Amino acid sequence: MKLGRIILAAAAIAVATPAAADLVFPSLSYRTGPYAPNGIPFADGYADYFTLVNERDGGIGGEKARVLECETGYNTEKGVECYEATKGEGSLVYQPLSTGITYQLIPKVTADNIPLHTMGYGRTSAANGKIFEWVFNYPGTYWDAASIIVKHIISEEGGDVSGKKIALVYHNSAYGKEPIRTLEELAKKHGYELLLLPVDHPGQEQKGTWLQVRKERPDYVVMWGWGVMNQVAIKEAASIRFPMDKFIGVWWSASENDVLPAGDAANGYKAITMHGVGGDFPIYADLKPHVYDKGLAAGAGDQTGTVLYNRGMQAAMLAVEAAKKAQEIHGVADITPAMMRDGMEALEITDAVLDANGLPGFMPTFAVSCDNHGVPGLGAIQQWDASTKTWSLITDFVGADRDVVDPLIAEDSGAYAAEANIAERACN
Repeated sequence: MKLGRIILAAAAIAVATPAAADLVFPSLSYRTGPYAPNGIPFADGYADYFTLVNERDGGIGGEKARVLECETGYNTEKGVECYEATKGEGSLVYQPLSTGITYQLIPKVTADNIPLHTMGYGRTSAANGKIFEWVFNYPGTYWDAASIIVKHIISEEGGDVSGKKIALVYHNSAYGKEPIRTLEELAKKHGYELLLLPVDHPGQEQKGTWLQVRKERPDYVVMWGWGVMNQVAIKEAASIRFPMDKFIGVWWSASENDVLPAGDAANGYKAITMHGVGGDFPIYADLKPHVYDKGLAAGAGDQTGTVLYNRGMQAAMLAVEAAKKAQEIHGVADITPAMMRDGMEALEITDAVLDANGLPGFMPTFAVSCDNHGVPGLGAIQQWDASTKTWSLITDFVGADRDVVDPLIAEDSGAYAAEANIAERACN
């Protein structure tokens, strides 16, 4: 079936509403602007997964899914407009794919009783479910990612990074600033020097940044970039001959679009990931007859198997499984946003669930709970091979340093609760 789409125009928002669809999943996408190279594959994977569920399974518990796609251009104001335009459609969960939009939506969804899922982005301290009842960021947070990257660097250095210098090249926004506090605390613990190098939106001009890298000579560079910033950074790193195996990106600086423009010079570049890589998963055998061959693929249909297409499918799969759980809990198929929240908080992703979805071994298993909306907090390191144009996992999935990350979550969520006058809820 064709998915409903909302088109955000310059002066108005037009809404297409097919009568046959019941369970509504908004997609705050960006297919235009400097962040489109990364926004497009995610949006395609998100939409195609729901199409697969509709075509192969007849929907979710007998109810068809409808994806409402709204173009934000990665603009916070437009993202809020999209939310306001779509929330009355019965939208079950928002996934804004933007930390800036997330920060604006947290108080809105809390007031409106609509769940918000910021998968590996957004406000890290929302992992504290006692404070953020309507916000979820499983399967991991920015602070988890920062800690796991530092763990990898420590491993590469034989267990000791004291006296080493680590530079953070980051998008000069709420998104890019998220890992700073964690990296500072880890620097105190492990004795490395942290060099902070902001890059202004959209990130196309970085000559000065990489001249500073050449001058300061850090042992490692960690990147918190997005969109065009990533590919420019990798090209600039190559131009100063910075060793790619010591250049490590967050999971939003880890797609094919980030490395391909640099050609062979990107060989060896690393990044953290929250899931497996490539198109060698059984789900693709289902997507071909049910989605691709029927001409139902979203976009140009050319993103299959890429990192961000897989991540879009991951986001949709988690939403579908949470909806199933909500239907099970409440004994109805036509669930409400409040019921969806219950399903998200009771969500359990097991090996059996992954196998049933054609994604065996795709990601670590986990179970969400009332007090922890950010489980399991695991990540693996992937590395780019320019000769084969493929990513490969070079480590197992490992956990963050909870002794550092958890106190930061408690501190930040407590400060938010005091500021917003939110009482901590009890969790059994």
